[in-house]
Amino acid sequence: MKLKSTNTRTTGKAKQLAALSVALLASTATHAQLTKDADWQEKAIAPVGNPIYFEDPRIYTELRPIFMEHWLPNNFAYNGGSVPLGGDVHVYAAQIRVKLTDRLALIATKDGYIEFQPDKTLAHSYGWADVAAGLKYALIDDRENQLIVTPGFTVTIPVGSEHVFQSHGSGEENIFVSAEKGWDNFHVTGNLGLRIPNNPDEQTLQLHYSLQLDYFVHRYFIPFFVANGYTILNDSAGTSSQALTAVPLNTEGYDLINFGAANAGGRTQFTVGAGARSKITKNVDLGFAYEIGVVKPVGIFQSRITADVSLHF
Repeated sequence: MKLKSTNTRTTGKAKQLAALSVALLASTATHAQLTKDADWQEKAIAPVGNPIYFEDPRIYTELRPIFMEHWLPNNFAYNGGSVPLGGDVHVYAAQIRVKLTDRLALIATKDGYIEFQPDKTLAHSYGWADVAAGLKYALIDDRENQLIVTPGFTVTIPVGSEHVFQSHGSGEENIFVSAEKGWDNFHVTGNLGLRIPNNPDEQTLQLHYSLQLDYFVHRYFIPFFVANGYTILNDSAGTSSQALTAVPLNTEGYDLINFGAANAGGRTQFTVGAGARSKITKNVDLGFAYEIGVVKPVGIFQSRITADVSLHF
């Protein structure tokens, strides 16, 4: 009887130990899954190139100061000729994103100060950019399959300076969808959108599309490749800029400017580039991109560097 009692106690302890082991294994598996789910978005990065229209599908609160140096081509080609140009354009801006819910965010994507500094033909000019803001909503946020799909819109208000080719037309709406798919350290981010002018006689209707491939090598080094395209869908009545009134433009101003070009309908402008992000801390990361225009005529896009600081709250 004594031996039986000892065996019973031993069996009871074994069952308790087994139950504890199962619970620990379940807890470990759950923690590992939660870590995996959290890590895929923590390792993902926001686009750097084409910052106005290539929107990150993730939802978060952020302040993002941005600097651009945009090099103008030595010769600006248009229908019927070309003029010497050269020089560069500097842009100083800051974007704001505010997380309203887990899926909804307010986004302010365009603002800032522009320094237009060509070497020839046109005079130097300085002024404020137009302002654009809107909302985005994460329609699909599948943590297990590392997929997020976010449609949204922005509205551009033409309050900038005509000296730097802003405040042209009656504003425009941008309707877009952004998506990102992750495979642990590798991510593919895409964006498709339509820029709709309120007055098509003053500005052009444009389809824009972007693709970014990035790989999380280390928190301090996340390289990426990026491509951005802009297809102009109509001819407008022509720019109202006094400096360009006599020029039959056959290209548009990419992301920063909508000239309302009179001879650009059906033309596609395309840039490719590369860069990297560095996650300095959990809430601060730095980004750098270099892009170059690859479809001729390049219009005003010879090449450009973009640098930003992303401050998450």
